[in-house]
Amino acid sequence: MTETVNFTLKDMGRFADFLRPDANGKGGKYFAGADLGLTGTEVSLNCLPAGTGTPFVHAHKKNEELYIVLRGEGTFFVDGAEFPVQEGSLVRVAPAGERACKAGATDLYFICLQAQAGSLTQATMHDGILLETKTSWIK
Repeated sequence: MTETVNFTLKDMGRFADFLRPDANGKGGKYFAGADLGLTGTEVSLNCLPAGTGTPFVHAHKKNEELYIVLRGEGTFFVDGAEFPVQEGSLVRVAPAGERACKAGATDLYFICLQAQAGSLTQATMHDGILLETKTSWIK
């Protein structure tokens, strides 16, 4: 792991290697927040093995979640509605939304970002600052 005042880098390797389902068919889950020193979001990297689903429905008190499907396909459940997801699907769920998910015929790999609902005060276009600093690829 590389860490300085302004960044932390942790190379986890390939998702399929470190989130590999175990001998009991349970998928992997890795919470990145503590390792990276995140202060505004929680991030989890997830794999549900083919045909398995989360064993519970849950909601949150304050945090909304954004699910980003990286690979595979499956079914999402939110507030009684079930709908298909696949690579490229983005699902935002409000804190009170009752949610769960299930992998289909293939392992379902996804990232879940969690942040307090309503806490974003400005988006990138209003928060970013262009600098004169150059990198090796900027001339």
